[in-house]
Amino acid sequence: MLNWGNRFNICCFLDNHKYHLSHTSIECVVAAGALHNFSANAGSALAGLASFRESHNDWVFGHLSYDLKNEIEALSSSNFDGIGFPDLSFFVPKYILQLNESSVTVGSCDNDHESIFHDLINADAVRGEVSVGPVDIKSRFTRKQYIDTVEHLRRHILRGDCYEINLCQEFYVENIRIDPLQLYNRLSSASPNPFSAFYKLNDLYLACMSPERYLRREGTKILSQPMKGTSPRYVDDPGLDEHSRRELENSDKERAENIMVVDLVRNDLSRICVQGSVNVDELCAVYSFPNVHQMISTVSGELAGDVDFVSAIKATFPMGSMTGAPKKKVMELIERYELTKRGLFSGSLGYIEPSGDFDLNVVIRSVLYNSSEKYLSFHAGSAITFGSNAELEYEECLLKAAAIKKALAETNTFH
Repeated sequence: MLNWGNRFNICCFLDNHKYHLSHTSIECVVAAGALHNFSANAGSALAGLASFRESHNDWVFGHLSYDLKNEIEALSSSNFDGIGFPDLSFFVPKYILQLNESSVTVGSCDNDHESIFHDLINADAVRGEVSVGPVDIKSRFTRKQYIDTVEHLRRHILRGDCYEINLCQEFYVENIRIDPLQLYNRLSSASPNPFSAFYKLNDLYLACMSPERYLRREGTKILSQPMKGTSPRYVDDPGLDEHSRRELENSDKERAENIMVVDLVRNDLSRICVQGSVNVDELCAVYSFPNVHQMISTVSGELAGDVDFVSAIKATFPMGSMTGAPKKKVMELIERYELTKRGLFSGSLGYIEPSGDFDLNVVIRSVLYNSSEKYLSFHAGSAITFGSNAELEYEECLLKAAAIKKALAETNTFH
């Protein structure tokens, strides 16, 4: 499905790798080719998307970039962006292929389902490879700069400007030519996660291994599953691995960070939900993924009346797990202290169904690539509170970036 979808200028491939977590919607889907599409930068992007949805009441796939915050919260951004994804882009696909454990469903606007299925089972990856040398991965922050920045943020917390802030750093490679699909496959093999995605928007690519859901609507119910709290896996040592999991589960610091974000999400959802209906269904549960243990909570509520997609985004975006609290103030500090724009990182990718139901991930553990500029980027971050140890926060960033660095080091063929 992925090889077939990659033939098109625009495609979106979403795979939950058979995790079967609560509220799982689709096992695996690829949307390819654009019958209609809408892209815009912050300003009137959400109003444009609302009009686009009114004109095309169909399946819609696409993304929200982090800097859509500038429209929602009347902020601004002037940092460097080496990738260039638009702040918002959605498309009505020409083809949708859905896979579950017993069948594959082919959706097409033309009467060509059988020929598509034949093409699908015979699809090969496009290859045109040449050997190159090692990948030179650079960082915008030195260790000292990152640690100094954490100390600045702790002083902001002490003054009462905020009480939690997510600080991210960019790792990047210049003048690089890669096969994005090959990189995605390597990442997927090394770190299969329930909100993984391969996304292609002309010359812009996303290879995403996200374990986190941002927002899902199911009829009159809406839910968010913020993730905050990480510890390493030791799959070759079950005893050490269980010790790491229990340390996370019992960490006062990690639980405090998670609960802060849960409170923020509860506040966001209360803007669009029936009064008194917002509940914490699961608090600080620890889930194990291939490379890390993660602390996840689930917050849900009953929608108040006919709340559409755009209204839900205005109330909740960007997600609290990637910002902090209070949200607007920490976004101002993020712009001040981070050295590059986040772009699609810590934004969201997903789909809207004709019914109005939708499912969106959080774009983390991801590689962004601009093939025209030959620029590759990935970010890693951690939540800063007054009790944070700057050295340990830096190490957490490196832990989150490790799987991507390994995959890039092993991707020795380029086209």
